[in-house]
Amino acid sequence: MPSPPSLQDAHAPRSVCFGCGPANAEGLRIKSYPMDGDVVATFMPAPYMEAFPGVLSGGIIGTLLDCHCNWTAVHHFMTRSGDAEPPATVTAEYTVRMRRPTPTDGPLTLRARAVEVRDERAVVEGELVAHGEVTATCRGVFVRVGPDHPAFHRW
Repeated sequence: MPSPPSLQDAHAPRSVCFGCGPANAEGLRIKSYPMDGDVVATFMPAPYMEAFPGVLSGGIIGTLLDCHCNWTAVHHFMTRSGDAEPPATVTAEYTVRMRRPTPTDGPLTLRARAVEVRDERAVVEGELVAHGEVTATCRGVFVRVGPDHPAFHRW
């Protein structure tokens, strides 16, 4: 039985975002899926993404968490409103805490959950897991934007 499409593939197939855009051939192209109240993604790092041998770059970690948490906010906005189309959202702020080096020798798991959702704002907490250990955490604020914002028509 085929699995459902990722949030990105279902709602933003033409997105060119470096972290999550399906249409960016040189991007990270993460795929986020709702699962048991969270949003989860699996990502396989490549050697060119390393900060030093065997360890993922902090910039890549930040991008993974930022994009994945943004899609978590989108999912929760859609679930709450019942809308079939995603709202345009952007990152208002986020903080990443590196807890230990993130190895590049196997798949990574991103897991995020909305901890507060209001009309135009969602606070999301996320984590990056390698070999069963949390290697980085994130807390971000994601906001809905209107037609006057450059990101409004990106989907």
